[in-house]
Amino acid sequence: MKRVHAMPFGATVLEDGGVRFRLWAPSVAQVALELRRGDTWQQHAMQRADGGWHETTLRHAMAGDRYRYRMPDGLRVPDPASRRNPDDVHGPSEVVDPLAHAWTDPTWTGRPWHEAVIYELHLGTFTPEGTLAAARARLEELAEIGITAVELMPIADFPGRRNWGYDGVLPFAPDACYGTPGELKRFVETAHDLGVMVLLDVVYNHFGPEGNYLHAYCPEFFNPAHHTPWGAAINFDGPQARTVRDFFVHNALYWIEEYGFDGLRMDAVHAIRDDSTPAIVEEICSALQHGPGRLRQVHVVLENDLNQSHRLERDAAGLPVAATAQWNDDLHHAAHVLLTGEADGYYADYAQRPLEQFGLALAQGFVYCGQPSAFRAGEPRGEPCAHLPLGAFVSFLQTHDQVGNRAMGERIDVLGDPALVMAARTCVLLSPHTPMLFMGEEYAAATPFQYFCDFGPELAAAVTAGRRSEFGRFAAFADEAARARIPDPNAEASFAASRLDAGERAQPGHARALAQTREALRVRRTELAPRFGGGCRSHQWSCEGDALRLVWQLDAAGEGEREAAAPALLHLVANFGAADAVLAWPPGRVIHCLGFEPSAAGTALRLPPGGVCATLQETPDG
Repeated sequence: MKRVHAMPFGATVLEDGGVRFRLWAPSVAQVALELRRGDTWQQHAMQRADGGWHETTLRHAMAGDRYRYRMPDGLRVPDPASRRNPDDVHGPSEVVDPLAHAWTDPTWTGRPWHEAVIYELHLGTFTPEGTLAAARARLEELAEIGITAVELMPIADFPGRRNWGYDGVLPFAPDACYGTPGELKRFVETAHDLGVMVLLDVVYNHFGPEGNYLHAYCPEFFNPAHHTPWGAAINFDGPQARTVRDFFVHNALYWIEEYGFDGLRMDAVHAIRDDSTPAIVEEICSALQHGPGRLRQVHVVLENDLNQSHRLERDAAGLPVAATAQWNDDLHHAAHVLLTGEADGYYADYAQRPLEQFGLALAQGFVYCGQPSAFRAGEPRGEPCAHLPLGAFVSFLQTHDQVGNRAMGERIDVLGDPALVMAARTCVLLSPHTPMLFMGEEYAAATPFQYFCDFGPELAAAVTAGRRSEFGRFAAFADEAARARIPDPNAEASFAASRLDAGERAQPGHARALAQTREALRVRRTELAPRFGGGCRSHQWSCEGDALRLVWQLDAAGEGEREAAAPALLHLVANFGAADAVLAWPPGRVIHCLGFEPSAAGTALRLPPGGVCATLQETPDG
């Protein structure tokens, strides 16, 4: 089986031999293609075509050749649609033939969204080697725990040898530090063989600050009418925006069609400036639904600080009109305040009654559905969401963002009481939400995840100074000596400290957390996932002192589900206090206990701190 995405950009290996090269640069009168043959570079004139295109076909060119574009002023640049840039973002591009890879997963059609248990993973720090091959060897272990979807943090080619991925500048080229395009495809194949979906984090709101040559020769890619934290916005709605929009629509299709990804996580769509109808986010969703989504399951997850529920709407059949789901920062923030007591920055909006906020988020999704936000100076935030299926909310206790954007990169398992953290994690894993774990969270990893990058000297110094200055407004870093202890993002030590330590899993506390996570996911897979396909019709929640009680009404499994399941009520109670909570037992069959033995059942349920009890009450009559 072969896979290729045809697009008007970049280098295309032709069936009858040779390679066609196309570059969009409306402001440039003449572009030359430079092709390396052995140790020398050959220069070939490109023809200027209608619409700002420059193109040429070289019959002697082939896969593996290095090439670059030369501007009239002598500037040499990589292909912005490069499929591979083996010498980093400032070097030449490499011709790649997608048809050279024979796929081994022809029967894979994906998984329905209600089965998703997501695992966010940074390739560079997930294993000591930091490569696709090493991560691929760990996939079986993740599948055995109960992970059904791996979400790779961005892999688009970034400057230097290490980066979170959000500074990418060549969005079609997997960064060579992780491996080759073929190794990425083998990673996806292996995941599919194990029944695991693979999602990719993509960044369509900005280009990184180093290695983006588009500003120098293609100003049409940007719209100065919109200002962003990164300068002029990407041009999604200004003059000549059609070609720019096509660039990103093709990028989304490329990852799904050529690499077999099962979906995309779109970073910070609230930072995209686009006054078009449809907006680029909706256009990309539509292209995926009406393209590869016609033949297999394809999912789109948004990061959207605006809590725009309209982007998560369902049609009459219950299918997404645009995006499948959104990261639920509200639930994270409420849980973080509950577990740590911290109330700085955006946590201020959740400082009052955090247990109630956490319960509300578990019950309905967003906390902020149009209410004024104190953190945003009273500005209303969000849209009503109670009508949405709870699977539309990807919920979590930590992500790369909230861990890595701390000064020291501490994880929630280091900051909070272990028993209470595990109780909150269990609530998320058993809820009808789409749960997500940050790599290592399954065993309560203690290793930090710090902010790291590898910029050139001038930019590196500015990033280091800027990060330390940013934390100066926090009391803990008010003095210069304290700020100096904040890890330098450009130091290799910050990257090394962020690698997972697999040896932790054998230590008693971590082994216990791993066993608890595995058991919660087993219950979700066997008892709950078959019922989540039918949706959640209603919910109730309440606080009883420091204990939280939730009830979700689950419909029968949807049509075509592998297992039939009757309508049911899912009951969950959890104690977040410092002392035992004595409560009424929830009705139904006990399916999960954390922190106590179900044999202790009596007329009252005594939950220790961090204790959780979940029951399933079947209601055949609905």
